[in-house]
Amino acid sequence: MKLSLLAEHLGATLQGDPDVEITSAAGLEDAGPGQLTFVANPRYVPLARTTRASAVLVDTAFETISAATLRIANPYLAFARALELLYPMPTFPPGIHPTAVIAPSTQIGPDAHIGAYAVIGENVVLGPGAIILPHVVIYPGAQIGSHFFAHAHAVVRENCRLGDHVTLQNGVIIGADGFGFARLSSPAPGTAWHKIPQTGPTVLEDNVEVQANSTIDRASIGQTRIGPGVKIDNLVQVGHGSSVDADTLLCAQVGLAGSSHIGKNVILAGQVGVAGHCTVGDGAVATAQSGIPGDVPPGVTVSGYPAFDNRKWLRSAAIFQRLPDLIRELKSRSPAPIAESPIKTSVSKESTE
Repeated sequence: MKLSLLAEHLGATLQGDPDVEITSAAGLEDAGPGQLTFVANPRYVPLARTTRASAVLVDTAFETISAATLRIANPYLAFARALELLYPMPTFPPGIHPTAVIAPSTQIGPDAHIGAYAVIGENVVLGPGAIILPHVVIYPGAQIGSHFFAHAHAVVRENCRLGDHVTLQNGVIIGADGFGFARLSSPAPGTAWHKIPQTGPTVLEDNVEVQANSTIDRASIGQTRIGPGVKIDNLVQVGHGSSVDADTLLCAQVGLAGSSHIGKNVILAGQVGVAGHCTVGDGAVATAQSGIPGDVPPGVTVSGYPAFDNRKWLRSAAIFQRLPDLIRELKSRSPAPIAESPIKTSVSKESTE
């Protein structure tokens, strides 16, 4: 694709040779002739000055460099759109593979593509433009909107409801049973827990994407709801009866216990855990590996376990690392000896010096 055409598609201002051919994309350090790259973080500005790329996506105020530049307000978003042009997704023509098993009562909208060995149960409603790849299973009673895209081995359980433009990556399970068991009073060995029926559906609203091997459990009563525009990363667990509001991001290995309530535009970074029945307010951010045992107000950033204000956590972490030095300093200044901790450990003196 000529650079001038790429600039036109992106709505960017071109500075450089408009006839340069762009064939692919790469990072700043690895890009070479014929490739497009981008700068969205100021720390990478020096690399842009020496890159061998034919063109660089930059913001409108970026300095002049030897490579051609495409200037635009949001170069990161523009790079994503450029990738869509340079690496078009495979197309899936309408049709039903002969090995697919589809119940007679299923309603399938026009232009659907249903791949090999897919299974669609009784009374399923599937909107127009669906793409269902091999080995996808849709249980009875599921209702799914238009332009559904289910990658291989995704599962939608019974009576779940999905909106328009929902994407399920490989191995996603929507509507598996929530983790609900009641303890018996006087159980015989091996029978202590009685399973609580999980009767409520999981609901995904429009433009939700769930990435590989994540699970969103169905509710015991009521429903588990994922709001419009929510994006859920790999290996995320959403417990039964939880709700996640619009445009929130749940990053890899986030875990929401049952009846968690996550607001709009929240970011839960990797491995964040939220205790059951907690509310995280709109616009809040939890940094990686934070543990949230209670409610989080809107708009704050929290860290650590138990999670608290990020700025305080950063100061506390810095002080914690200095504790041995601080103790030595206090000992040297104190007229009376400071008592040693009564707790004995097996750590040798040499390992602490």
